[in-house]
Parts: sequence; C-alpha cells; structure tokens
Amino acid sequence: MASTTSHGSETVERLRPSWRPVASATGDPAYYGVLQRDDQVAEDARKMVDTVLAVWRLEHLGDDVKLIASELASNAARHARGSVVRMAVTRTVRYRVRVAITDRSRDLPQFQVGDPLAETGRGLRLVDAVSSNWGVVPLPWGKQVWAEVTAS
Repeated sequence: MASTTSHGSETVERLRPSWRPVASATGDPAYYGVLQRDDQVAEDARKMVDTVLAVWRLEHLGDDVKLIASELASNAARHARGSVVRMAVTRTVRYRVRVAITDRSRDLPQFQVGDPLAETGRGLRLVDAVSSNWGVVPLPWGKQVWAEVTAS
C-alpha cells in the first residue's frame, strides 16, 4: 500500500510500512517488515519495534532496541541501493531481542573516526555500546546487519 505525503510543493508517493509475524527458521517468534529507504525509515523502524515489544511484553527493552533499529535502518537508507530495506525483529530467548536489517549493498559497515561535532558517523558505535552482540552476514546481493539486546 502506498500513501501520499506532501513535501513543500512536491507530492511524493510513499510505501506504507508493513510488518507481520512470521515463523522464523529457528522457530523463534519474529516479525518481518519492509521499510522504504527515505528520511522516515528510522521512525518506521521505531514504530515496528514499539508494536513488537508490546506484543511480547518486553517494553522495558524499548529504548535500546529502538536505538539499534533506528541506527541500522538509517545506515541502510543512507548507504544501500533499492527502494526498500527489510527488517526482522526476533525474540531469540525470553529476554533477548535481535534486530536485523537486510539491504542491497555488499559494502560492510565500518566504525567511523570522525569529527565529534559531526551529525553523522557514530551510529555503529552506538549500536556496539547498547547491544549485547552484533554482526554482519554478507549475502551474494547485499548484507544483513544485526544486533541483539539482552535484558540484564
């Protein structure tokens, strides 16, 4: 489904974000979504996380999981190709949630050494700081970047 949004004098057709529960390959509960690569991708990712964590009654993990989802989705929107990215939120153990973003770029994420006053370049460091584990799965046509949050 698409929606129409207005940006100044320009009207833009926008894919309405969608997500649904799926049976994961491991049998763990998961939700899968398709998000448009645009300036609203981080907001869409946070909304998906809010919904999923509420279903699982894991709202206490919300801040860290939403930060991870925002950063991974924003990085994919900024650096990947194609009009969409795919996001999965999986509960791998009772109190562990994994967020994975799959995109169509084979370029692997790297820590940036940058200007502390810059507005970008710290996303992967934030993911590393708040996650219990993270990694990258190279794919023939792109990659999947994932991170997990475990309740303490």
